[in-house]
Amino acid sequence: MADMINIYDKAKKEKLHDNIKIYSAKSSIVFLISGSIFAFLFCVWIYYFTLEAPYGIPYGMLFFLAVLGALTGALLESITKNEDNIIIPFGSAMTMWLFYNFRYSYDVDTLYLIKVLIFAFILGYLSYRARIADISAMLSATLIGVIIIISSDISSFFVLLTFFLLGSLFTRYKYSYKLAHGTAEKKGGVRGYKNVFSNSLAALAIAVAIGIFPTHRLLLLSAFLGSIATACGDTLASEIGETYSKEPRMITTFQKVKPGTDGGISPLGEFAAFFGANAIAFMAFILIPDIRNNAYILLIVIAGGFIGTNIDSVLGATFQQKGYLTNNGVNLLATISGAIVSGVLYHLMGS
Repeated sequence: MADMINIYDKAKKEKLHDNIKIYSAKSSIVFLISGSIFAFLFCVWIYYFTLEAPYGIPYGMLFFLAVLGALTGALLESITKNEDNIIIPFGSAMTMWLFYNFRYSYDVDTLYLIKVLIFAFILGYLSYRARIADISAMLSATLIGVIIIISSDISSFFVLLTFFLLGSLFTRYKYSYKLAHGTAEKKGGVRGYKNVFSNSLAALAIAVAIGIFPTHRLLLLSAFLGSIATACGDTLASEIGETYSKEPRMITTFQKVKPGTDGGISPLGEFAAFFGANAIAFMAFILIPDIRNNAYILLIVIAGGFIGTNIDSVLGATFQQKGYLTNNGVNLLATISGAIVSGVLYHLMGS
């Protein structure tokens, strides 16, 4: 059905400008709706007519799996160029199978799930229309938003949303200056799925763990916030630090380097990293009751975010400089590091 929409729109012979974006978003909506409905119907048919399980699976669980499968399929359709007839169903099936194995944690109210899906998609679509994200990033953010809200809660998602908003805002900060010096983000700062996942995959995995292991909520929540604080601190350090009037220094040797060099740090960038980590900690304090009741976690989050940001710089100066890691790979490892630092600090201070 999504392909039919794309074919119809191409047949209009519109000029290839903003209309292509509208059509792509429209086909994604069709994919999500039709995919969710048909996947749910097939889940019900397969389970209740072909399987003999020792326990029942709630309809809410089946619909949740269907939504995840449809979101994954829409995302894969937006990023695959060849062999999508194999990749899309296989990727969707693997996602559904993975979360099926968490079945005890995902008996979701269907109406609530629909509201969450609409809410997450609208936010993703608005970022797309604002030229903050492309189609793949829009769908990635929707998928991540749905999983985090269902696994943890909506407050945790709003903290992650704070990072995306601050990152997008400061990407545009003095953009002309950064463009003139060759340090600006490509495509006008529009983010793709790789950027979304490299900065939020660690937080996503921890959010799922929060749903599975609720007795370790504070430990996992500290790690979750530490990973986001790292992503926010790193993004702000890069986007603001690149406007520093003097030459930055390599974090490993302290030799002067050109602005935008991987592993380069500056006083302005370090301050921006500290500000970014504090912003995430502040939003967590405002939005999450568990943090307000355990205020020392704020220090843990700030420390994890700031240390994680500098680990990012070290990885950039070493592995990225040598070509072993891409920028996205560095971001992923840095956010994992920030989560580990915050988790260890919580264990030391909270136990």
